[in-house]
Amino acid sequence: MTLLHDQSSTRLDSHPTPRLRLKPKAPATGYVDGAWWPHSNDLVSELPDLLAVLSVRLGTIERVIYNLNEWTPTPPKFLTGGVVVRLGGYTRQPADTIEIIGLNRSKIYLLVVPSDTDSARAHHAMMSAATPDDASTIVELLQHNPL
Repeated sequence: MTLLHDQSSTRLDSHPTPRLRLKPKAPATGYVDGAWWPHSNDLVSELPDLLAVLSVRLGTIERVIYNLNEWTPTPPKFLTGGVVVRLGGYTRQPADTIEIIGLNRSKIYLLVVPSDTDSARAHHAMMSAATPDDASTIVELLQHNPL
């Protein structure tokens, strides 16, 4: 039996708009397509708003791949916006990243800024990750200290 959570109807604590920055829709450069700064490490509660925004670019979202060690335990699938989304947690998934895959196999690969990051550092990492010609690695994006 697969446990499904319908996040569109059972969420009691609505988060504000996702803290998300994306590179312009253009040929990909760098390691990521942008950055996301979630409010917590509870992936299932964080994803509905993120996926709603990303579905504008990807269409229907089919799957989310994440680093298993960075989030609280999740079910293998959950229901959001009337769509079942498969969740794949792997220890091989690069740290501080998440991959969102649409039904048409289009993908967005995001830097995940840890939820407890101070706002100045998070803002800098997100803006750098979303810069069209930025080719910084994940480590470089998260370790840079703004002046």
